[in-house]
Amino acid sequence: MDGGRGERAPLLDLREVDESQVSVVGGKAANLGALSRIDGIRVPAGFCVTTAAFRQVLAQTPSIDERLDQLSRLSPDHREAIRTLSTEIRHSIEETPIPDDLAAAITEALVRLGERAAYAVRSSATAEDTPTASFAGQQDTYLNVVGPEAIRRHVSRCWASLFTERAVIYRLRNGIDHRTAQMAVVVQRMVFPDAAGILFTADPLTGNRKVATVDASFGLGEALVSGLVNPDVFRVRDGEVVAGTVAAKQRAVVAVPGGGTRKVTIEGPRQEQPALTQAQVVRLVRLGRRIEAHFGRPQDIEWCLVDDDFQIVQSRPITTLFPVPAADDQENHVYLSVGHQQMMTDAMRPLGLSMWQLTAIAPMRAAGGRLFVDAIRLLASPTSRAGFLTVAGRDDPLMRDALETLIDRGNFVPTLPDPGGPGRPTTGGASTSIETDPAVVTELIGRSEASIAALRRDIATVTGTALFDFLLEAFQEHKRILGEPLNMQAIMAGMEATWWLNDRLHEWLGEKNAADTLTLSAPGNVTSEMGLALLDVADVIRPHPEVVAFLQGVTHDDFLDELPKVAGGAEARAAIEAYLDRYGMRCVGEIDITRPRWSERPSTLVPVLLDNVKLFEPGAAGRRFEQGRQQAQQKAQEVLTRLRALPDGEQKADETARMIDRVRTFIGYREYPKYGIIIRYFIYKQALLAEAERLVRAGVLTETEDVFYLTFQEFHEVVRSHRVDDELIRGRRDAFRSYQALTPPRVLTSDGEVITGAYRRDDVPAGALAGVPVSAGTVEGRARVILDMAQADLEAGDILVTAHTDPSWTPLFVGIAGLVTEVGGAMTHGAVIAREYGLPAVVSVLDATRLIRDGQRIRVHGSDGYVEILP
Repeated sequence: MDGGRGERAPLLDLREVDESQVSVVGGKAANLGALSRIDGIRVPAGFCVTTAAFRQVLAQTPSIDERLDQLSRLSPDHREAIRTLSTEIRHSIEETPIPDDLAAAITEALVRLGERAAYAVRSSATAEDTPTASFAGQQDTYLNVVGPEAIRRHVSRCWASLFTERAVIYRLRNGIDHRTAQMAVVVQRMVFPDAAGILFTADPLTGNRKVATVDASFGLGEALVSGLVNPDVFRVRDGEVVAGTVAAKQRAVVAVPGGGTRKVTIEGPRQEQPALTQAQVVRLVRLGRRIEAHFGRPQDIEWCLVDDDFQIVQSRPITTLFPVPAADDQENHVYLSVGHQQMMTDAMRPLGLSMWQLTAIAPMRAAGGRLFVDAIRLLASPTSRAGFLTVAGRDDPLMRDALETLIDRGNFVPTLPDPGGPGRPTTGGASTSIETDPAVVTELIGRSEASIAALRRDIATVTGTALFDFLLEAFQEHKRILGEPLNMQAIMAGMEATWWLNDRLHEWLGEKNAADTLTLSAPGNVTSEMGLALLDVADVIRPHPEVVAFLQGVTHDDFLDELPKVAGGAEARAAIEAYLDRYGMRCVGEIDITRPRWSERPSTLVPVLLDNVKLFEPGAAGRRFEQGRQQAQQKAQEVLTRLRALPDGEQKADETARMIDRVRTFIGYREYPKYGIIIRYFIYKQALLAEAERLVRAGVLTETEDVFYLTFQEFHEVVRSHRVDDELIRGRRDAFRSYQALTPPRVLTSDGEVITGAYRRDDVPAGALAGVPVSAGTVEGRARVILDMAQADLEAGDILVTAHTDPSWTPLFVGIAGLVTEVGGAMTHGAVIAREYGLPAVVSVLDATRLIRDGQRIRVHGSDGYVEILP
């Protein structure tokens, strides 16, 4: 057997293999080799047929290149074509003879290990059992294979299983090139266990890294993996079994002499016996912790028990767990999702994460491509806790319920002195010193615009490493403007006035969410103005059929250059460019600086523009704003009239009138600070991309977007040194792809446990989906489940159902009748704009895009906070 570590070796002993050789032996074999090196861990002996042998056979397989080309052009939804083509590829591989030298090497290895012994022949793909993709169950394993000829035949079957239908679809969905995925094969001495099963070194349901779970059954683990039996399940924490369930195990899978396996019936009394003793469970978990420490992450481990001795036959990372933010201590931490507050829970690239961290007022930690803030100190003091939970409950009841669930346990959140200081959340009174004066808003906007103008002017004079020094100073100005007391007071003034009106008018008049109507068409809301402004652009386009036809065929982002060639195109381009001059820095997921802005990808707006042309008459923007203003005015008069008829009515009416004036003065400004942030972000981005382009021209980077996978600090160092770690960038790309598949939790503990909140309500009809009521009214219509704004195709009366909406979704709001989102709260952007436009809206509806099908009729109860799916 070739003991070399080179890629051309056809066979390697498992003891010669480690994690550095995934490209040679695949993920499973690399992990088995690493396991065999861990002190105290027993792994059955065996060898690996390397990817070099696979490539040799694949090169001899007829028509393989043509078929791989065809496969790469399919989408995951082309099931029938995938099934046909993958079957053809598998048959061709299985029918391709194994070269004589490889057949001889396999026989020689078997002679050393025991030619007539039984073996497990197991697939080991290069993209399998890696930190970013487990590929669990995607390729084949064959147990109890006896004899060189049978083993060679099953090696060919394992190679072919790289192209099972499920494996092909998995790669297509995860963006993995079929040509880069290669197959090695592990041949291992069979273990004939008394019991077998799976050990998770972290709880796979809650994510808690301190709780291990053990599934166990009699005989081979195949019975458990295939679902033939319900296993015994044990939970272990701190070296102690804290919970256990012994299942009735009626059957088992055992090896058959001469090869193969069969199912057997377990005799009556033994069915109820545990497959492991508690002492064995604890010992197994101890071994698992050793394996976890070696690999540096939670593991999914397959084990066998033979004569009270554990043997490990596989270990892979648990890729479904959400990563835990790194901490430099061993204390407990409670991490709250920033994305749920910013209405953008998608994964962010490293540059986007680090830029938000550098420009945010609160310290943030990154994990799984998302950002979190640590709330442990606020929760630890009873005084600050009460205020914090009040604010959290107003905006996100699910987050509050999750936090209360954690606090009620009494063993995780410590008791600490009140933190006080500026980090303490505002619950009231912060805006009492600010007058209800529109000049305050005018002054704040003027300050912001002057600061942005200075940034735009000064940043044009710096390049290279000086740019990064300049930006670090600019970030301080960014935070100063955002954290300015007057800015925070103006934001809170509008929010607190909203809360006051809703609370008092419900108490005095029985009105639910009265502020929703009282804030219609509030002045100075830059986000709602953005949606109406696109209606004005549609007014320019509508009279020109040639322009409409041209836009219907747009497939690229340089369409504005071609637009003047059609009748009316020059006017249309001028209107679109004027819109982009004011709003082109926005985009979906705009808190991530790496996302393409509308100015960079103007085709994103075309479907919305066409919907506006189709759905509205000329002048709709002005009419809509004026209609909302009049509704708000009429509601104010109605409320004040009703209040005056109550005891102490004049006083109540006077207080309410002052609060209505206050909310209309300040609530529009709620959207401006984010607008200012995104303007700054686009200025930062343009300067940073110019640096990246210089690095590409110098041959340092392959493409400008490589810098998106570096942090700000790493980017600075690349500019300084003109050296980049290409492997780091590749790894970051793979990690980002894996993070995109994860769902971020609202609340995550430092133990890795995801705490899920619940709506504890008895006012929601059976079968309805509960959420947060954020904009009053009831509407019934067709649900349009849209996850990509660029794919919108709306009709009048449609209800938008989506995961989350940041300000960039606002242009869609003018053409819909209602809104349902999975994320959001009463004062997040989507809710504010829904109220501005008078759209009934319910947010924070768990799994709305999964439970509501596109095209279904639904009824949105925006005042009561639930959604009915209609027959």
